[in-house]
Amino acid sequence: MPTILVADDDANIRELVCLFLRNDGFTTFEAADGKEALSVYASTPVDLVILDIMMPVMDGWTLCKELRKSNPDLPLLMLTARGETWEKVKGFQLGADDYLTKPFDPLELTARVGALLKRFRIGSTQSIRLGNVILDRQTYKVMRGTVSFTLPLKEFELLYKLAGTPGQIYTREQLIDQIWGIDYAGDDRTIDVHIKRLRERFVTTSDFRIETVRGLGYRLEVYE
Repeated sequence: MPTILVADDDANIRELVCLFLRNDGFTTFEAADGKEALSVYASTPVDLVILDIMMPVMDGWTLCKELRKSNPDLPLLMLTARGETWEKVKGFQLGADDYLTKPFDPLELTARVGALLKRFRIGSTQSIRLGNVILDRQTYKVMRGTVSFTLPLKEFELLYKLAGTPGQIYTREQLIDQIWGIDYAGDDRTIDVHIKRLRERFVTTSDFRIETVRGLGYRLEVYE
């Protein structure tokens, strides 16, 4: 079973989270602050990290940034006592994959952990199926039923990125950095243009939809 690292300065929260995760069959490790979490991560294979924002020594913002720098594909779930939109945006910009506000239902937490791990497994493949649509990154072709066609490279990469982790919200800045590169000097509104084109190309497709999350960014939802 996957190994989960729980970083939170509240021992009671850590105990509760780890209890529910272990009951679901996960292996857990604990850390009381960001610095300790990095030490555990460096010495232990970890499949997902649950991290609190407000921690001493090294806070969750810094921990998130350091973990994402070390492993761009490591699933990260942020916990916080606050729920303001700007905090969610900052978390996503730093690389968090999901966000849960305290107090939370432990059953929801374990469900989100399971969903993140599933998304990660999908994202690590070279072929993604969205209902009747298949994206093949080895050939950069799209199969819709029996019809095969190609997309402009950036449109394909954008669709593949969103489809690799369905339900995950990406900010424009994240998509620019990961697809166009950090040295891209253009306007991040180019994302809006490419999203519009993708929506037009798949307007008759009922298998998935690219949704706008107001104030945050975009996500792809799959309909089975």
